[in-house]
Amino acid sequence: MVKIGNLEVGEFPLLLAPMEDVSDPPFRAVCKENGADLMYTEFISAEGLIRDASKSLQKLDIYEYERPIGIQIFGEKIDSMKLAAERAEAARPELIDINYGCPVKKVALKGAGAGILHDIPKMERMTREIVNQVSLPVTVKTRLGWDENTIKIVEVALRLQDAGIKALTIHGRTRQQMYKGTANWELIREVKNHPEVEIPIFGNGDISSPETALKYKNEFSVDGIMIGRASIGYPWIFNEIKHYFKTGKIAPPPNLDERVKVVKKHLKFSIEWKGEKKGVFEMRRHYSNYFKGINNFKPVRMKLVTTDDYREINDILNEIPLKFGSKAHVA
Repeated sequence: MVKIGNLEVGEFPLLLAPMEDVSDPPFRAVCKENGADLMYTEFISAEGLIRDASKSLQKLDIYEYERPIGIQIFGEKIDSMKLAAERAEAARPELIDINYGCPVKKVALKGAGAGILHDIPKMERMTREIVNQVSLPVTVKTRLGWDENTIKIVEVALRLQDAGIKALTIHGRTRQQMYKGTANWELIREVKNHPEVEIPIFGNGDISSPETALKYKNEFSVDGIMIGRASIGYPWIFNEIKHYFKTGKIAPPPNLDERVKVVKKHLKFSIEWKGEKKGVFEMRRHYSNYFKGINNFKPVRMKLVTTDDYREINDILNEIPLKFGSKAHVA
């Protein structure tokens, strides 16, 4: 059983990555129903939290059906991160997670996210201060380094462990790579197999199928895997991976009836959380991913992303299985 502090998260947990504009409560709801073991909020600005910015405060919303869940924060100022961690703890998650991996220019070039990889001593100080500030387990997500010439991930892991974190997720790319190229899981394995590393190590990057998940589980010795982009429009991936681990067989993909059912749930949660106008608008980014691979789907997608009325959208969704075949499996 993998434990993060005293929190048990399963024999080999599958984690939903904290993705900006994706991993909100409506999306987390459908991922939880489809097998995610541990999830994180979208990353939350420490400065936004301590200044009561409405967007940051809304990201603190968590629901009982999501548990266990971690709230992820980012920032470059140690004092702000300590206060933000305190605010996050008050929202009653199971974990506080620190983002040391975001590669986006507006974050990293300010010294937050992956930007702190330029200053490992500061990373250690910030982490220790946050650990001392809260009573919940603190975890970290980071990258291998800033670029190929600054990879010190084993040193980082040991220093963060010494600072008191209870688990570490490593995205197997440098900040310079962004999301391009191939994730280097051999360096993740090097961390996991280091004799002084005692905390759980989770791997992230390029998990796109049940076969990849099992291969990486067996080959790289990690305690669990975090899934990001592969879950967008496809929350079924978590249960499909578990099915493959258990049986060695690939589960059939969801047919159109099943896809429409989950999309309608996602839309319903979105409206309940954000209100109809915003819930409908922000759901638009998801339709092409949910129905990827359907021939001649563009006219239907255009209707979905230009319709403002919730009831009309439901009607369009109900027509999809009738138009394309309810039991059709999407390639």
